[in-house]
Amino acid sequence: MNESEFNDRVDAVMIALEEAIDDCGVDIDYETSAGVMTLTLECDGSKVIISRQPAMQQVWVAARSGGYHLDSEGDRWVCKNSSETLQQLLSRVCSEQAGEDVQLDF
Repeated sequence: MNESEFNDRVDAVMIALEEAIDDCGVDIDYETSAGVMTLTLECDGSKVIISRQPAMQQVWVAARSGGYHLDSEGDRWVCKNSSETLQQLLSRVCSEQAGEDVQLDF
């Protein structure tokens, strides 16, 4: 996949994630700037950062529980260490940080 295709895929994921956050029922704010999406959990102000890494063709997630690198596998982004999809990973880390169940369906 070239850099343009990579960026198009990540852009589509970020848009889908924004819609999932709006629909999840938990107070999470999001802001995107320069290809980095910052999720702020309103319960305690903690953050989850999602960033694109074009040179590596990866999506990186930073959360309280650690840093995660995800590779493209078909139409999914999968964490190299935990085998979680991006959706599963974000749902888990947001749930941990919010102290309540967060299901992000995208």
